[in-house]
Amino acid sequence: MTEDIFSTETTYFADVILPVPIPRMFTYRVPRHFAADIKIGARVIVQFGRNRVVTAVVGKIHTKPPEKYQAKYILELLDIDPLITPAQLWLFEWIAEYYMCCIGEVMNVAVPSGLKVSSQSRMQLNPDFDHPELLEEKEVEFIEILKTHTSLTYDDAIKFVGEKNINPMIKSLIGKHAIIMYEEVKEKYKPKIAKKIRLKRGYEGSEEVFNLIDSLTKSPKQQSIILEYLKHIPVNELAEKNTHGVDKTLFTQGETSDSALSTLLDKGILEQFEVIVSRFGDDVPDEPLKILLTDAQQAASDEVLQKFTEKDIVLLHGITGSGKTEIYIDLIQKVLEGGSQVLYLLPEIALTTQIVVRLKRVFGDKMGVYHSKFSDNERVEVWRGIVEGRYQFVVGVRSAIFLPMDNLGLVIIDEEHETSYKQFDPAPRYHARDVGIMLGLKQGAKILLGSATPSIESYYQAQTGRYGLVTLNKRYGEAQLPDIVLVDLKAERKAKTMKNDFSSVLYNRIQQNLANKEQTIIFQNRRGYSPYLNCQECNWVSECQQCAVSLTYHMHSTELRCHYCGHKEEIPKACPVCGSGKLRTIGFGTEKLEEDLKAMFDTARVIRMDLDTTRTKNAYQNIITEFEQGGTDILVGTQMISKGLDFDQVSLVGIFDADRMIHFPDFRASERAFQMLTQVSGRAGRRAKKGLVLIQTNDTQQSLLQKVVINDYQGYYTHEISERDSYFYPPFTRIISVTLKHEEQEKAEKAAHWLAEKLLEKLGKARVLGPEKSLIERIRNKYLFDIILKLEKDKLNIKAAKSFLREMIDALHQEKEHKEVDVVVDVDAV
Repeated sequence: MTEDIFSTETTYFADVILPVPIPRMFTYRVPRHFAADIKIGARVIVQFGRNRVVTAVVGKIHTKPPEKYQAKYILELLDIDPLITPAQLWLFEWIAEYYMCCIGEVMNVAVPSGLKVSSQSRMQLNPDFDHPELLEEKEVEFIEILKTHTSLTYDDAIKFVGEKNINPMIKSLIGKHAIIMYEEVKEKYKPKIAKKIRLKRGYEGSEEVFNLIDSLTKSPKQQSIILEYLKHIPVNELAEKNTHGVDKTLFTQGETSDSALSTLLDKGILEQFEVIVSRFGDDVPDEPLKILLTDAQQAASDEVLQKFTEKDIVLLHGITGSGKTEIYIDLIQKVLEGGSQVLYLLPEIALTTQIVVRLKRVFGDKMGVYHSKFSDNERVEVWRGIVEGRYQFVVGVRSAIFLPMDNLGLVIIDEEHETSYKQFDPAPRYHARDVGIMLGLKQGAKILLGSATPSIESYYQAQTGRYGLVTLNKRYGEAQLPDIVLVDLKAERKAKTMKNDFSSVLYNRIQQNLANKEQTIIFQNRRGYSPYLNCQECNWVSECQQCAVSLTYHMHSTELRCHYCGHKEEIPKACPVCGSGKLRTIGFGTEKLEEDLKAMFDTARVIRMDLDTTRTKNAYQNIITEFEQGGTDILVGTQMISKGLDFDQVSLVGIFDADRMIHFPDFRASERAFQMLTQVSGRAGRRAKKGLVLIQTNDTQQSLLQKVVINDYQGYYTHEISERDSYFYPPFTRIISVTLKHEEQEKAEKAAHWLAEKLLEKLGKARVLGPEKSLIERIRNKYLFDIILKLEKDKLNIKAAKSFLREMIDALHQEKEHKEVDVVVDVDAV
């Protein structure tokens, strides 16, 4: 809003989005002193409840006071120029409506915590206090301390008083009106500051500099600092570059004298100043790398552009190793040259690490990177960089769809089939691929989906003509698809040729690979040492006290851990039930495979990449770089190693537990298994030498595995789409999962039956399944019951069905006995 819109006599109100799970905005009064500056999309600080101060976003400005409550004043305006764009506010509302959650939950996830304020209690002397006779001795001493400080935090007060429990004294002083408590609100984001040094004005001319050097002959340490400075900014460049100075670290980390530097600063020969610098370093190439497409890639890129003239969404179906990234780069360059923005989504941080290095060589500092391993301050820098126009192109994971981009020309969603794009907890339970499509369509951008194994839904849309389809069937350069061989575990066990969990075929090929100095990837989609600990005497199994699952045995950290609630226990020395010492591990995870490999191949350099080894910020990068540079012989990992990683020297991939993936009780199990096995297989033989993939299985005749062996996506899709049609599953229906939770099983079950009956009355038996116990029936001490809604897209008003579901959930919570039952709605559950 501009100043001339406002009248000094008019009272304005703002509807703000609060970061709370309440399905509406709240109205606050706008103080007159910043009425002319407040705008939609600006962040403000408001009081919510009695003691809570939160960051809110202005959604609407008007002159109508609320009818049911007295509007509180907005406490502070944080932005003159809004950090939340109209496009983002539209997206927040769309996500809240589509995924059946609250707009405040969307805002809370979307806005990085570095852009939210924190509050801290402080105390100060009450200037109106004039009854010192009321104070006790300790209180008098504390008041004297306060007189010498403007204010103190609670922790500061503890240090000055020298006692841990000062609550009674503080409470007494407040009661006597001697001190005032208040909340100091601060923004969390802090720019990175660099200290720099430069010559004072008057020493910038060549004559003045030489005279200065001569005058310091008797002070060689001071003279050496000036000479060091002139190495970085030569005399003939001083007039132009002296203003920018050099980093102070050049003098504090080398052999120069700190005291000599201080003397030169004191004399006024040098001066120190501070500048705000980027947290992302200066790894910008001198000359941008030029990408040259092969004939097949150029044809695919041209076809994508041609399809974009007909369709807004195009699916690029390119086999593993076909060079889709180069095609993306070609298209990104064209869009950026046209002045529009580009958003490039990837499913995993592990994938961003390798691709970012390649993209940086092409786009340099024009490109921003955004993912959850970044610190709050780093994410805020990217956010502000987009608002200020420094970043026209951003590559990021799921959360990057919330960035303030409002001039999108292209949205790329790579590996679009990946379930990592789906947010499970907390709300909003959105799918970044689908949100990315809506974001692009809203802004008039083109959307490119890429995958070697497209999701059934996306391929169906392409087959039925809603999406354009471009196919790339040739690997980049001279690389060929690997040979995929099924290894019969039944035959190996019968012949007693297994070595731990390794077939003799896989063992011998790893040995051969090591001899040839080639690299191996071992895939097992289960982390930890083994799934559980078992007593051989009484059959006791280690189970979580809060969830209906076994505790996973982690040998490296010597603990039993629940992968659902995070509960940890020490490994028992004896069975807690019968006291037997005969405890054994059952099954195997990545940690056990890593240990077995190190024992079987004692000279091999083995490294593991799973959630446990990649918790720190740079862990992904370090593991990938070490493997890429040949510092590791064997990489053991979970699904994160399957996603688009590109290694020159990998000639062998070994896959465990393929049967478990295929037979998991979920309608998408076969789709995920086909995608995972194909993607992992694609890591082998990505250069001139043909690779080999060994899949260990108990059923070599399994039809899905046979299709993986010959890379028959079309055959797999034809079979799967027929099954989905017959059994009324997506893409022919929309699935909504409703989970009811309570600490008491009976209450959760009763509420689930109540809700299911209400839904059945209107939607019918074909559309309402359940309630049934969840696959994991108890998590974090709450019992779970599921109701599944299958809503056909072409015969039903989905929006009306969702509205009815909302009404029934509200009605459930109006019932006294069901009031405390939690209800979680997951739209498009995967």
